[in-house]
Amino acid sequence: MRGKQASKRKIKPDSKYQLPQLAKFINYIMKGGKKITATKIVYQALDIIKEKNKGDSIEIFKRAIENISPVVEVRSRRIGGANYQIPYPTNESRQFVLASRWIIAAAKAKKGKTMAEKLAEELLDAAEKQGSAIKKKEDVHRMAEANKAFAHFARY
Repeated sequence: MRGKQASKRKIKPDSKYQLPQLAKFINYIMKGGKKITATKIVYQALDIIKEKNKGDSIEIFKRAIENISPVVEVRSRRIGGANYQIPYPTNESRQFVLASRWIIAAAKAKKGKTMAEKLAEELLDAAEKQGSAIKKKEDVHRMAEANKAFAHFARY
């Protein structure tokens, strides 16, 4: 790596709930710089959650992210002509990125509804430890468990 590592930028919290995590999630949903559209989608999804669950939608969002966040992940590394899948612990920011990515991908994969409805459904499923995003997390954990023998190759 050359030069200094770029410093982390502080992200402004979202306008409605004043949560930096939610603002970051909105940015991940955004396509082509259309932030207003992304914001509408996320807020509509949170409203749908509030109607369906009669609970705090932000609490469900936080629980969903927490349930999907992976503790370990595998990275491919070439050692002596062979590729090994080496398990590494995942830091907090990477956990949030992966959890958000998996929720959004699972919501996009569903058909026949608006994005807000699909996102709300996926967040509710994730909060209850169900759905395809949870399956993705379990797959990653299973892969790390299977390759635990190669953990000594990891450089921290």
